[in-house]
Amino acid sequence: MSSLFRLIASWSAAGGALWEKLAPRCAYTGCIHAHSRWNRMRRRKRGTRMQGSWYCQSECLEHILVEVLRRERSVPRLEVVQSHRVPLGLLLLSRQQLTAAQLKSTLEAQRAAGSRKIGEWLLQLGFVSEAQVTAALARQWSCPVLRTGVETLGATRFTGIPMLLLEGFQMIPVEFVKSTSTLLVAFSDGIDHTMLYAVEQMLGCHTQPCVVSPAALQKGLQALAQRHTASDVVFDGMQNGVECGRIIGNYTANFRAEEVRLARCGDHLWVRLERFPQDAVNLILRAPAHITAEVPLRPFEAAAAAV
Repeated sequence: MSSLFRLIASWSAAGGALWEKLAPRCAYTGCIHAHSRWNRMRRRKRGTRMQGSWYCQSECLEHILVEVLRRERSVPRLEVVQSHRVPLGLLLLSRQQLTAAQLKSTLEAQRAAGSRKIGEWLLQLGFVSEAQVTAALARQWSCPVLRTGVETLGATRFTGIPMLLLEGFQMIPVEFVKSTSTLLVAFSDGIDHTMLYAVEQMLGCHTQPCVVSPAALQKGLQALAQRHTASDVVFDGMQNGVECGRIIGNYTANFRAEEVRLARCGDHLWVRLERFPQDAVNLILRAPAHITAEVPLRPFEAAAAAV
């Protein structure tokens, strides 16, 4: 008898696993279709995955998006400054590329103006060259200097990162090594590791930073902008999290996205909608300062709640 019970239990488990594959359960607990296997099966091909979970329709996804946005906004953004770094001015001074008097004059000018980084002031005052500042910056961040012109490298063949973010973070993809799925990314004003992590999560690759001169970076960005063919949609001045969630939900439905990825990049939210095998759209939203978790009921939800 125990063998029979084990056999029945095994069949039941196998049947349940098959149903979960044929009719996956929506991860939104308030979904009105969650308890109907037939409705779940019909919606299986129209559903969307986000952060490892499956949602049967855009309305269910919107509810989760608002909560995710609220959590993302509540976490303070980490500064990219490393406390153990040697100041740029002292590095140049130690390498005898700057005198103590020049450093003092530069710091006084920076303090009086109350803005701009010391490297910019050193260049403006003519105390050092751009190559010297770039080399010192690379030494600060313990990464190599890219000396070849960026516009001649593989940046023009890689358009996965939205141009708005590349320009805002002063960075550019240099080369993608397909065999190791590694993307070399160049910065001209310090390495932003939070942005590198966002790129890894959004594009599913590894990143390796390097430093390049500001002039070379600008030429590379201009060359990339002329060849940029990716579908980037920018939204500014979002009022609240509900608006952000509905915009993402509507684009997900219209694009028929199978996967949604999102990452906070400074004041912006980068959303990547993927439709396999390789089609993708980037949404860039300026996230509101305060995001509430409450989402007004859609008409079909209000009718279901009244039953």
